[in-house]
Amino acid sequence: MVYSTLISHENLHKHVNDPHWYVFDCRFALADPEQGRRDYEKGHISGARYADLDKDLCGPIRTRPGGFTETAVLTGRHPLPDVDTFVATLNRWGVTNNTQVVAYDDKGGGLAAARLWWMLRWVGHDPVAVLDGGWQGWIGKQYPVSSGQYSLSSEQLEGSRQLAGKPFQAQVRPELLATTEDVQAMMGDPERLIVDSRTPERYRGEIEPIDPVAGRIPGAANVAYGDTQTANGFFRPAQALKEQFEQLLDNVSPQNTVFYCGSGVTAAASLLAMKHAGLGDGKLYAGSWSEWIADPNRPIEEG
Repeated sequence: MVYSTLISHENLHKHVNDPHWYVFDCRFALADPEQGRRDYEKGHISGARYADLDKDLCGPIRTRPGGFTETAVLTGRHPLPDVDTFVATLNRWGVTNNTQVVAYDDKGGGLAAARLWWMLRWVGHDPVAVLDGGWQGWIGKQYPVSSGQYSLSSEQLEGSRQLAGKPFQAQVRPELLATTEDVQAMMGDPERLIVDSRTPERYRGEIEPIDPVAGRIPGAANVAYGDTQTANGFFRPAQALKEQFEQLLDNVSPQNTVFYCGSGVTAAASLLAMKHAGLGDGKLYAGSWSEWIADPNRPIEEG
């Protein structure tokens, strides 16, 4: 069975020693980029590798003088790596086109785990799922954990040997990605929808704790990525998510929706929730708000 959206702790536990399954710990703290790795080394799901948001799931930030700040960001705070670089990372990890990948974090899967899920699907890999309930749910069930750096078990080592010589081959899905120009072209089109996945306070422009400018892309709707989860960090049931997104879409096709957040990370969790609801794929504006405001001529909206 292929898992392509969410997977339960129970089902992952059954496969934790399967050499054809790769688990990635994606814990990351925006305020302390090294905290996730420290937490991983203290304890992680047995056999899990560590995927660093900044180092493994992002490309270099490009800047230029001027804009709202002395040096304005051109690419957003967490730009995507180019395809070849990401594929090289997958091959370094040992991921093949037949590998079942499971990603988790300590935000119920709503932070960097969803980012890895989206990126793998972007390069054409369907067998990838996010651990519903994340790290907290795993330790709550007292399932096996390890500490220190990742090392291969004998079963995993043998599996890796069997898979050697089969590098990952990307089949990029450009329809999953939206550029700034795509978003600009959507504005004011009643058949297309821009969705802001940040909290309502940031969406309304009342606060902005990270980026230098508050507000939103004009015309954007709002569904905070956290609203797709329960209080204990699990995604809401698929039927509830379906009703939530159908109300949001209001007859707009999911394929005509673009989701953004501050830097293209948590918006992936909204896309995961919509996919799990059975409504298909929207697009990710990977540059998101931090890229949008790099040009002071782009309009913003508040309230």
